[in-house]
Amino acid sequence: METLSPDGSTPALDGLGSLAARMGIEIVEATPERVVGTMPVDGNLQPYGLLHGGASCVLAETLGSIGAAMHAARTHGGYAVGVDINATHHRSARSGVVTGVATPLHLGGSIASYEVVITDSAGDRLCTARLTCAVRRP
Repeated sequence: METLSPDGSTPALDGLGSLAARMGIEIVEATPERVVGTMPVDGNLQPYGLLHGGASCVLAETLGSIGAAMHAARTHGGYAVGVDINATHHRSARSGVVTGVATPLHLGGSIASYEVVITDSAGDRLCTARLTCAVRRP
């Protein structure tokens, strides 16, 4: 099981990407079985002052993709690419930090699917997303 090193790096997290950095996403925990990350609400708002639904999707895809990439690397030295994401937005946030937790629904040889639950600082569920990634061999 691959986890974050003390400096926060891991091969699946190398090159996390400029979008995730621009959104302020920080990875707290990462294994193929559980990926946790946070994102500030500030800077990720839509015109009505609410957390942008697209920002929630970016967080969900980032977390699920990290888990899928770690799974692909662990199983056959491969990589993963997203093929489908869907999200249900239950409520929104105006401030603070949101936390996403990605857990696998299926970890196979060609497909990895994750459920990502995003909550606010009070623990209220804001969004439930599902990400499916194709697992590719090198």
